[in-house]
Amino acid sequence: MKLLRYGDAGCEKPGMLDKNGVIRDLSAHIEDIGPGQLEDATIARLAALDHDSLPEVDADVRRGPPVSNIRKVVAIGLNYSDHAAESGMPIPAEPVVFMKADTSVAGPNDDVIMPVHSTKLDWEVELGVIIGKTTHYVDEQDALSHVAGYCVVNDISERAFQLESTGQWVKGKSHDSFCPMGPVLTTRDEIPDPQTLNLWLSVDGERVQTGSTSLMIFTVAHIISYLSQFMTLRAGDLVITGTPPGVGAGFKPPRYLSVGQTMELGIEGLGEISQTVVKHASQV
Repeated sequence: MKLLRYGDAGCEKPGMLDKNGVIRDLSAHIEDIGPGQLEDATIARLAALDHDSLPEVDADVRRGPPVSNIRKVVAIGLNYSDHAAESGMPIPAEPVVFMKADTSVAGPNDDVIMPVHSTKLDWEVELGVIIGKTTHYVDEQDALSHVAGYCVVNDISERAFQLESTGQWVKGKSHDSFCPMGPVLTTRDEIPDPQTLNLWLSVDGERVQTGSTSLMIFTVAHIISYLSQFMTLRAGDLVITGTPPGVGAGFKPPRYLSVGQTMELGIEGLGEISQTVVKHASQV
């Protein structure tokens, strides 16, 4: 099942995509799609509805983040060996963990806002994992049962903020709009093996990233189990799992985003999203 939220920012309603790709309204059956609605029982109840009888929604409506009230965004860096190589960094012996501010979360096709002092704005297509229930000290073999579903994420990064001066990864990852996600939450029953998915990203129509989750250094199950040793993951938390090679910083010379450029990205079975870079409101 593919769940989504639609409408103006801050006023989104719950919905789903039916088997024909038509948006259907779920407002009569569920208040929202957020931390309180991601348990297996609720997802099973929604799956059992007669989807063809649900009200249709205009296909051109804005899509919001498919999950509301995300409280934590936990990210894994350098999780593809070829991306570590292009970054000039060694393959990590264990997952590299950093955070993104919850205020970075945006809808799948919302604009990406260039920070006022940005000089090195970059892209990263990533598999997003949405946690479905409280997860603490979970074994790797049970970890995927704690997943509500998956989505496409663009881990937008400002490399100067991240790596230069007193750079810290969280500083380069947390500006408003730096975590567009969607277009839907694809429930885990549709993705029996998250390590077999192709992913890609293009900038202004030019393919720059092509990869497969089969090439992850640390699997989704391992990541969830690993993180749960250090923090409690809760329903609605978003875990993003690393990017394949082809980021702007990896080009020689590096290539960074400019205002007006558009990124299109997707993951097999999860859909496609797109963002255009715009100036910060203070510079318009």
